[in-house]
Amino acid sequence: MGKAIRLSGLIILLATLLLPAGLRAQQMRPHSMLVLDQSDRRGPFYYQVFVGLRDAVSAHGHAPTTVYTESLDLNRFGGEAYQDSFQRFLEVKYRDRPIGVVVVVGAAALELALRWRPQLWPDAPIVFALVEEADFKRLRPPGYVTGGILDLKFKDAVSAARAVVPNLKTVVLVGAEWERQVIFRNWKDQAAAGIPGVDIIEIVGRPMPDIVARVAALPDHSAIVYTGLYSDGKGNYYPPSDALAFVVVKANRPIVVPAETFLEPGGVGGYVLVPSLIGAEAAQRALRILDGEAPENLPPSVVGAVKPIFNWRQMERWEVSEASLPQGSEIRFREPGFLERYRWRAVALATAVLVQSLLIAFLLHERHMRRKAEVEASNQQSQLAHINRQATAGELSSSIAHELNQPLGSILTNAETAELILASPTPDLQEVREIISDIKRDDLRASEVIRRMRSLLKRAPFEKKEIDLNQIMREAFDFLKLQASSRNVAIYLQTSPQTLRVKGDPVQLQQVILNLAVNSMDAMAKMPYGRTIIGRTEVNGEASAVISISDSGPGIPQDRLNEIFDPFFTTKEQGMGIGLSIARTIILAHSGQIWAENQSGGGAVFHLSLPLAA
Repeated sequence: MGKAIRLSGLIILLATLLLPAGLRAQQMRPHSMLVLDQSDRRGPFYYQVFVGLRDAVSAHGHAPTTVYTESLDLNRFGGEAYQDSFQRFLEVKYRDRPIGVVVVVGAAALELALRWRPQLWPDAPIVFALVEEADFKRLRPPGYVTGGILDLKFKDAVSAARAVVPNLKTVVLVGAEWERQVIFRNWKDQAAAGIPGVDIIEIVGRPMPDIVARVAALPDHSAIVYTGLYSDGKGNYYPPSDALAFVVVKANRPIVVPAETFLEPGGVGGYVLVPSLIGAEAAQRALRILDGEAPENLPPSVVGAVKPIFNWRQMERWEVSEASLPQGSEIRFREPGFLERYRWRAVALATAVLVQSLLIAFLLHERHMRRKAEVEASNQQSQLAHINRQATAGELSSSIAHELNQPLGSILTNAETAELILASPTPDLQEVREIISDIKRDDLRASEVIRRMRSLLKRAPFEKKEIDLNQIMREAFDFLKLQASSRNVAIYLQTSPQTLRVKGDPVQLQQVILNLAVNSMDAMAKMPYGRTIIGRTEVNGEASAVISISDSGPGIPQDRLNEIFDPFFTTKEQGMGIGLSIARTIILAHSGQIWAENQSGGGAVFHLSLPLAA
């Protein structure tokens, strides 16, 4: 038994010793990465590459990862001595810092990392980013190297230029010397091969004053393709995005750019590299290696970091139509429209306007319906008032007939007398003249009775005009005299000494007075004697006139004083109960008031208050 255990342990030990060195290193790999970028990470492009890488590492939750970064700055520095010194610098700096994977940004950085690896990181895989296909084929990296390959073509930049400039004839390449172009140096051969239908002019490796002078005088139907400038030719160095700003100020043609970070300084756009996508893709490969995958299982492949992106501000400057851009293009820096900028405010405003419009429409509809109802009510009220006047006239018919019979009888008597005088041998013409005068007077009297009767019976629309309240009272009481006499009622009228001018409808106001007087006569019908009606007009201050009609009847029951003006309320056996209701409606239409009360000495009194005309 002991021998078997010792034999098993020996087998396990031998198996462990015989494991490939690479597999043992993979299992023991430290969770750290060293990022080498070929340029200066303080520049916007390489900074965005690092941001994409850093965000991907931060989102990785398997294990914490240490990230070291170094900028080689090969745009400005180079040569064997510089490269050797940098190698020694890295050797000393990371002597006690184990590196799990090396991430290189750019073909120049990859080339140096392949050279330095045996001395600096003999067991560390290499992940590359920002390497064009031609550089990848040229370097032919071994199996421990993986990464994302860029498919950058000069013809894509020309396609973007054609979208921006109709009838494109000339493409002007602007940039640093091709040897210093760490990303786009392969475009030199592609440009030299030519593009059908397009002339290619190179302004490459020239001092900044020469470049800005030439781009200011380019011919029509031409476009600039910018690859990057790093200095002004006088020893001053700056990021290529800053250099582009100098060119934009003077250029008389749109500038097609191959990188996202060239849009803000003034590039019109094109098929651009999105640096954050490049960094994120490299980080994901490196993290998979740190998590245990072998680089040989992650073969290099083309990364989709090139997108058609354009600058709206420059499109407006060069009058570029959105319809002419490549399909699927993204547009940056577009000024938001009113609805986009104030979307919620616009929605709130539109909602408020809609609600307000609906409310106004509802109120207008309600006003129309109310007005229609008012007109119908007014017509009905006018009809009721007309019926009430007819009923009043019916009650006064005997008096009216008697009042007409008197002048008609006088006319007949005078006419017969005139015939007898004229039949005599010596007619008295003076007497005939007096008889004719009497006939005319009696005729006018009868005509006035008929006029008053017609006014009372006619159904005319409500019409306000300036009238004398004293005159209205006189005519109404004249109309009542015979009726009062036939019913043994003494009527008296006391008018104000001054003229009472009010605005109103004379027919309707007389109707109210007649209604009140006839009601008083009816209330006193069972009294054997002492039947009296007194009408008064007087001024109430300076604003109104008051009509009072009092009687000597039994008065109004105290518990009924508040009900007598209600529709269909009556104390008469044959009454309709609409007279006082119509009276109140008429007075309210004249902006007045009507009320009733009992007198201390007996009987009831009705008061009408009407505003004086200005």
